[in-house]
Amino acid sequence: MSVDRVVLATHNAHKVAEFQAIVAAVRPDLTVVAYDGPEPVEDGTTFAQNALIKARAAAAHTGLPALADDSGLTVAVLGAAPGVFSAYWAGHQKDDVANRRLLLDQLSDLAPEHRAAFFTSVIALVTPSGEEHAVEGIWPGRLATSESGENGFGYDPVFLPDNSDGTPGTRSAAELSPAEKNAQSHRSRAFVALQPLLAAL
Repeated sequence: MSVDRVVLATHNAHKVAEFQAIVAAVRPDLTVVAYDGPEPVEDGTTFAQNALIKARAAAAHTGLPALADDSGLTVAVLGAAPGVFSAYWAGHQKDDVANRRLLLDQLSDLAPEHRAAFFTSVIALVTPSGEEHAVEGIWPGRLATSESGENGFGYDPVFLPDNSDGTPGTRSAAELSPAEKNAQSHRSRAFVALQPLLAAL
């Protein structure tokens, strides 16, 4: 079967645009369509479990191969939190600004060497026939002491990704251009791992 369309199991317009740009750079023949079906209950305890829950629902609803991303921020000194609860860190309203403010307040007294963090993205691929895969991408860095930048979304304004040589970066993910972010982010790294699976469909 030749696949030329996949559905992205999210109602988050930022994620759709980011995925479309990432996919276009490496698979211009593959069209990513937005999902308009019901949202399943994400009751998994890992990124992989939640990504698979969303991808299964989208594949069943549309009849297309479905991709779903579940992602979040992990902070070492918080015992891997916020993790799968990143979107709800300040409450169930999914308020990005409140999430960032709470996180910065919790870490306000920590020196730079104790602010290590990383983004994780798990992308699940589920076909209508029931084939399932999940791949992971990690974007290492640390947390800033204040917000900066106008691009991106979520925790991007407070996340300082490491440089390509592993040294600490000085620009937040929200200060990177969309092209810069898409070339190095956790989602783009996960998608690189996903490519052989898409090609094998």
